[in-house]
Amino acid sequence: PKAFSHDSPHCPVTTYWCWEVREHNSSEWCHFIRSNPDCHLDGGFLDYLDGVFCVFPPRLLPLAVTLYALWLLYLFIILGVTAEKFFCPNLSAISTNLKLSHNVAVFSLTSPLHGVTFLAFGNGAPDVFSAVVAFSDPRTAGLAIGAIFGAGVFVTTVVAGGIALVKPFTAASRPFLRDVIFYMVAVFLTFVVLYLGRIRLGEALGYLGLYVFYVLTVVLCTWIHRRHRRDGLAPPGLPGDTQESPPRSAPWPLAGEEYRPLLPSRESSLRILASALSPLDYRKWRRKPWYWRLFKAFKVPVELVLLLTDDLNWKRPLNCLHILTSPLLCILTLKSGTYGLYQIQGIFPVWALVTLVASALALIIFITTSNEEPPKYHCVFAFLGFLASAMWINAAATELVNILRTLGIIFQLSNTVLGLTLLAWGNSIGDTFSDLTMARQGYPRMAFSACFGGIIFNILVGVGLGCLLQMTSSQPLVKLEPDSPLVWVLAGALGLSLVFSLVTVPAQCFHLGQPYGICLIASYLLFLCVALLTEFRVIHFPTP
Repeated sequence: PKAFSHDSPHCPVTTYWCWEVREHNSSEWCHFIRSNPDCHLDGGFLDYLDGVFCVFPPRLLPLAVTLYALWLLYLFIILGVTAEKFFCPNLSAISTNLKLSHNVAVFSLTSPLHGVTFLAFGNGAPDVFSAVVAFSDPRTAGLAIGAIFGAGVFVTTVVAGGIALVKPFTAASRPFLRDVIFYMVAVFLTFVVLYLGRIRLGEALGYLGLYVFYVLTVVLCTWIHRRHRRDGLAPPGLPGDTQESPPRSAPWPLAGEEYRPLLPSRESSLRILASALSPLDYRKWRRKPWYWRLFKAFKVPVELVLLLTDDLNWKRPLNCLHILTSPLLCILTLKSGTYGLYQIQGIFPVWALVTLVASALALIIFITTSNEEPPKYHCVFAFLGFLASAMWINAAATELVNILRTLGIIFQLSNTVLGLTLLAWGNSIGDTFSDLTMARQGYPRMAFSACFGGIIFNILVGVGLGCLLQMTSSQPLVKLEPDSPLVWVLAGALGLSLVFSLVTVPAQCFHLGQPYGICLIASYLLFLCVALLTEFRVIHFPTP
């Protein structure tokens, strides 16, 4: 439709869809954007639509798009660094303080449970936060669906196929069958929800309940397997069920490591603070190649800002600074600073009150502690760091969704195609490199299992939690109306890729090699061609 109407108290008002801005004369772009309610971006610190259509003159539109594309790439770096260096380690520290078994909570490479709880939450944080932000606005819900389905297709074809090409191996049969079946059920549920065009409270809770059931299934299967091994009984036999020995090192600090003082005990507080705020290891910098240094140079500003709000080790001056900066970060990023700028009785801003209280608390902690010995309540800083990291990821995800919607309006692309390409690729690139590296190091089975275990979390928690948070007591449902026939292409491609693996992997007795990898990657390229041809209306599909 070219326009839609909504009623005001006086007369019906006709409003045009925001993507129609490019169909007007360039001299009208700015007025169209500022006067059209559909062009209002909810949340975020920057108004990208106003910037590209009002701040930049029309002849500099290519420059604006280039700058937005570079900022988009940097947002992906922010999400990756925050999740890997801060969010995941804080989850590990919390699990240690809660005395949770690392088999369930910490790290997939040291556990046959493949990190189905805390690790999955850590690795899937960018995906889940992006989905929650996208579901918060019906206009961007297509981004969430496209990203969740698109990442599923990408990971189960390109990443899984790449692992088989890099290191042919024998897959663990039972975990593979379990994960594929659970994922197929999740995809089918999502297909039904999209067909109905809405998701109710019970269905959203059903997504989360299915993930809990999946976790319990993994725990039960692992317990049975270990009991058989302890009793000296070989589990009755499917091929490939023997476990792969994990790598010796883990990228997260494990139990106790996060509390180990890293600096000599007689360092002054000022020197400790200066050293703690340095994100560079100069000895490591000299040993690394130029491309690593270049990428590190892009990450250093992000890591420096993050260090101001989060660090697991006990460094008294920095931890006291976190008492001030972390609460300020939370209130200034929540709802894009709306709560932080609110004035109590119209006089005293909330951020000033938080600053006063946090400064007093930080001063008390500084006076009552020492540089050499962490206090007994040091574990509280892990919870504070977790909250700060979550707020950083949420803020970056909000900007990411807004800039993708802006690019969609500029190029007149549907949210679904942006989700299945840019958002899915950006959120999956870290997992792709880590899984392929794991396979090269001799652990292809673990990498292959991670392909399926991680995306189960993303689809069940991403859709379930994302929709649940948007429901209210007066409206316990969320409308999910596909904005493009591409959604059905996505759902079909994901279903076909899963059926293909479910049939061919057992047919090969779970021995996966280069032919399997080539078929998966070729199928993704075919899907991408069909998706783009559908988006540009070269191919027409009947919609339900």
